[in-house]
Amino acid sequence: MNATTTRGALLAALACVLVGGSFTANSLLGDYPYAGGQFLRYALAFLLLVPFAGPGARARLRTLGAGRWARLALLAAVGMVGFNLAVLAAERTAEPAVPGVFVGCAPVVVAVVVPLLDGRRPQRVVLYGALFVAVGAFTVQGWGRTDAAGIAFSVCALVGEVGFAVLAVPVLRPLGPRLLSTVVCGIAAVESALAGLLIDGSDWLRRPDAVEAGALLWQAAVVTVVGFVCWYMGMQRIGAERATLFSGLIPVAAACTAPLVGTGSYGAAQAMGSALVCAGVAVGSGALPWFTHRGRVPADRQRASERSLEKL
Repeated sequence: MNATTTRGALLAALACVLVGGSFTANSLLGDYPYAGGQFLRYALAFLLLVPFAGPGARARLRTLGAGRWARLALLAAVGMVGFNLAVLAAERTAEPAVPGVFVGCAPVVVAVVVPLLDGRRPQRVVLYGALFVAVGAFTVQGWGRTDAAGIAFSVCALVGEVGFAVLAVPVLRPLGPRLLSTVVCGIAAVESALAGLLIDGSDWLRRPDAVEAGALLWQAAVVTVVGFVCWYMGMQRIGAERATLFSGLIPVAAACTAPLVGTGSYGAAQAMGSALVCAGVAVGSGALPWFTHRGRVPADRQRASERSLEKL
């Protein structure tokens, strides 16, 4: 791995660790209106990100056509608001491990979908690493009680996780990580407000108590602002296929932080699953030279692949 890919891997890993910690913060928001909480989270993140959007932000936004604006709206709806709604709906009839297992399969889906959209075959090394990550995520979380509705909403959560990476590919280069994060947070705040009015009516928003305010502030300032920017900076450097491998760190981080607030424990299964996730990330990201050599994609072919994906 060169310096660029190493930085990209570290940024993607940090982003996913922060997201995993947000799952623990979610346990402190069980009584707060869902859509209202998402509105506060994304609206605050948007306000914090605006000063860091970068020079020429308005000019870059004006160059976007209707198709890319529609993609940004879909990215916010599917990968952010929809993903969180799907997880919440799944956990009404399923134990939290069930949607977690499905989301843990995102690296496998992305490792197949992104190359197919580009008209090429999936890279073996990335696919092998993704399979390790998925098995590790399952081992960390296990399997729990569920029904057909729980499985259906868990599949929706998987679609949201995949969409968060794949839908961003064509708009990442023209906007950059900071402006992209700013725009999708602003759109997600509006979408959350609309969802709240439709679902909860006038009760969609209330003043949070001290614990809820702390959890929402953590999600907005750390998980969303820092996490989203780091995620898209990492994806810009190593591509969507390899960056999504690091999403296997989400359940690992959740399992490690859950004991801190008394919502879980960390035992032998979690340790074994964490080792499998780390092995999968090492294989798929190219940290192991032997696997990297056998699964290497020429640099010119990789650049051509990125350009063709941006046209989608």
